[in-house]
Amino acid sequence: MRVTSPVHDESAHPPFAVTVDLVVLTVRDDALQALLVTRGEEPFRGRRALPGGFVRPDEDLPRAASRELTEETGVRRIPAHLEQLATYGAPDRDPRMRVVSVAYLVMAPRLPDPKPGGDAAAAEWVPVAEAMAADLAFDHGTILRDGVERARAKLEYTSLGTAFCQPEFTISELRRVYEAVWGVPIDPRNFHRKVTSTQGLLENTGHTLIDGPGRPATLYRRGRTTQLVPPITREAQA
Repeated sequence: MRVTSPVHDESAHPPFAVTVDLVVLTVRDDALQALLVTRGEEPFRGRRALPGGFVRPDEDLPRAASRELTEETGVRRIPAHLEQLATYGAPDRDPRMRVVSVAYLVMAPRLPDPKPGGDAAAAEWVPVAEAMAADLAFDHGTILRDGVERARAKLEYTSLGTAFCQPEFTISELRRVYEAVWGVPIDPRNFHRKVTSTQGLLENTGHTLIDGPGRPATLYRRGRTTQLVPPITREAQA
């Protein structure tokens, strides 16, 4: 008996749009900060939001993320660490139509002041505590919280804390990154012992830097190790 496949009925599946949204995090002034824009168009005109926008028919997702970041904030390339965070598709998340958003997490060191463009009326760095307390457009508050928690968790079991550092950095600079991302003070001696004893986490550059009183501090770069075993836990370092 011949079996035929059912004919696809396009009318049963209304079209929907795909967007990209970016949780861009950096450490400025010893604080974890998120990049936010102020929407210049409806819906939610005048409300803060994450950078992002619609994916064009000829774009893949990373290219769309890079373009939207450049158009809305002036950052001309995806810097440092980029990873896909999650997909958000609640039916009512966008009042215009059914929209599914693919969110990305970006972690980078000392990014410059943004320059708004496209449909963004303003762009600014905002401390994450303030950003997460704000009434962001769409479901961007949820996306931001997910991105911040992903970043905090990854610092426990991967080497991505170095993604917030310049290519060469001191142990004190790396510790201040962890303190900024986690929002807790860290015992300097315990932290120094942990990161320097984890094989392959850091490489000694042979250079030094005067980083406060006392003798010059050794400069390191990121090593080949990507997974921390055992992890550096937030509770144990405080």
